[in-house]
Amino acid sequence: MDVHALLLAAHVGAGCAGLLIGAAALLARRRRGWHVRLGRAYQGAVALMTSTALVLAGTAVTTPWGLVVIAVATEAAALAGWVVARRRRPGWLPLHISLTAGSYVSFVTAASMVNWSSPLAWVLPTLIGSPLIAWAARRARPRGPASRPALRRTLAS
Repeated sequence: MDVHALLLAAHVGAGCAGLLIGAAALLARRRRGWHVRLGRAYQGAVALMTSTALVLAGTAVTTPWGLVVIAVATEAAALAGWVVARRRRPGWLPLHISLTAGSYVSFVTAASMVNWSSPLAWVLPTLIGSPLIAWAARRARPRGPASRPALRRTLAS
């Protein structure tokens, strides 16, 4: 097996794992335990998928730059979502949901593009995923007077 085939196998394996693990993380209860473990595994799959995508793109005769951009955006959103969750600043949860679920949508978009040669493959995951992400982030938003930033700063003084 040559290096290109090995990289491609790692890329496809990480992509499949990311799709499965990401779905499981999105469905897991949002508590310490499975959700956190699955989130870490998802981060690993995204990192492997992105790094192999960049190497494969660098060695390809015709580079699919649209997919490279999606790979980098997937990694950036997943990593930013992880950082937001680690820091847990006030109001962090809706941003964490938006970033990590957004990275999953871009994962699905890339998989759709590779397996379905239709312009809809570029658009459909976003059209379906964006309203669901907005709904989930809105549900996670803190409520009540203490959630308002100006009042929160006033109360903290």
